[in-house]
Amino acid sequence: QVQLVESGGGLVQPGGSLRLSCAASGRAFSGQNMGWFRQAPGKEREFVAAITGSAALYFAYYSDSVKGRFTTARDNAKNTVFLQMNSLKPEDTDVYYCAGTDYSGSQYWRADKYDYWGQGTQVTVSS
Repeated sequence: QVQLVESGGGLVQPGGSLRLSCAASGRAFSGQNMGWFRQAPGKEREFVAAITGSAALYFAYYSDSVKGRFTTARDNAKNTVFLQMNSLKPEDTDVYYCAGTDYSGSQYWRADKYDYWGQGTQVTVSS
């Protein structure tokens, strides 16, 4: 079992930046592939980013809507994954979730491939 706790959300003006953190505990973190999703009320959970976990060289993937603005990284020594969000837009306003999985296939963008979820952190982009 893996427990995930997100932090770092808040209110930011358009064009600003936030860094989300997701701390993991409970089992080996380095072997988990990690994802970031976001969800607005009444909408489906949307893929944001993912990062592989088991190799010395990590691969990161991004949705088209955040590519070039968001960056995900991980620190296995600290059991933490990060989402750096730059050039934020009002449409980035959502609850952001991190998630973990043993799944290593190509459908990393599917929420149903993830086994463990954090509680979410609110990001609001508004002037």
